[in-house]
Amino acid sequence: MDIQSIKQRFGIIGNSEALRHAIDIAVQVAPTDLSVLILGESGTGKEVFPKIIHQYSTRKHESYIAVNCGAIPEGTIDSELFGHEKGAFTGAVESRKGYFEVANKGTIFLDEISELPLSTQVRLLRVLEVGEFIKVGSSKTLKTDVRVVAASNVNLTDLIAENKFREDLFYRLSTVPINLIPLRERAGDIHLLFRKFALDFADKYRMPTVRLAPDAIQVLNNYKWPGNVRQLKNITEQISIIEQNRLINADTLLKYLPSSNSTRLPAIYKSVDEKTFSSEREILYQVLFDMKKDVNDLKKLVNDIITDGPESINRHDERINQIRDIRDIEDNRNNIVEQHIVTQAQEPIIQDTEEFVEESLSLEDMEIELITKALEKHKGKRKYAAKDLGISERTLYRKIKEYDINK
Repeated sequence: MDIQSIKQRFGIIGNSEALRHAIDIAVQVAPTDLSVLILGESGTGKEVFPKIIHQYSTRKHESYIAVNCGAIPEGTIDSELFGHEKGAFTGAVESRKGYFEVANKGTIFLDEISELPLSTQVRLLRVLEVGEFIKVGSSKTLKTDVRVVAASNVNLTDLIAENKFREDLFYRLSTVPINLIPLRERAGDIHLLFRKFALDFADKYRMPTVRLAPDAIQVLNNYKWPGNVRQLKNITEQISIIEQNRLINADTLLKYLPSSNSTRLPAIYKSVDEKTFSSEREILYQVLFDMKKDVNDLKKLVNDIITDGPESINRHDERINQIRDIRDIEDNRNNIVEQHIVTQAQEPIIQDTEEFVEESLSLEDMEIELITKALEKHKGKRKYAAKDLGISERTLYRKIKEYDINK
């Protein structure tokens, strides 16, 4: 089958060997009923490959349903996927078919499969193994014949090690894996993609096409593109709309690249002994804990000076200078927390030594405090609280249940 015609049909741009290989695997596996797992960073175009698999399969005339597992709250995802009976829960005023019932004989694409709760993973595993499922609130077993294609932008083996993803489900889903490489590893395709997007936006907005000067092309190819193709497309659109000069040089392009110094040039860095932080929230906690440790050390020094008497002050000159910064350290800690969860003023946290040492350093307590303050700020609206905390609404819902937070 002609790879070029497939790329034209599905709007795929690029000539890299890795991209051609991924398309070839999708076409070869399409006529079978094997489950496929598509792996790749966010923005690499994973959503295109399930469509290729469906359109070149024997199921192409049946339903194709794409489901973003990360966008469905944990409390309703079982109902969305498998349906529910009337009265199964509050608000279930009538029976409803789930996606697996609606897509019978067709294909379901489960994007962000890593976001599925463990209980839902068990239900999905049963569908993959025996083609059976039970609606929420029912005891009747239903049959379905659905081709499942899943995708993930995180390493599922790491989640398995953390007991957040079932190993047996992983092997069921990854019968045939398709790996999509990030844009930074497709150097020869980056300028080609820019030109294609520039032409599309010129046609869409009825304006001349933007072009890149040689120095801008070099910047384009050296940038890391953490958002991959999606980021490149968005930046091309911004430049097409905003810039009056249609020939873009390096200086102009750099204005549109966040952290534009993040290129693939060699850099000296310090390795991290512990596990790399997986989220901005964990980094925030670590900053808080480090600051608390510093303050504890400084306050211990106060006790030492009091115990040793005034004559010991000269021996502690350097450390005494640090004591003067205690309030600054505390204020910095408050500012970091306020930037993430609240804008209201907080009272200074200068406490006596005994009270400060006894203050809880529990990660769970810190998380409960952050969630509670975010909910108070947004008057209980979980959607905005979750956005403020930098987590998904479903994750916030799960945390509220786990810690029994009543807001």
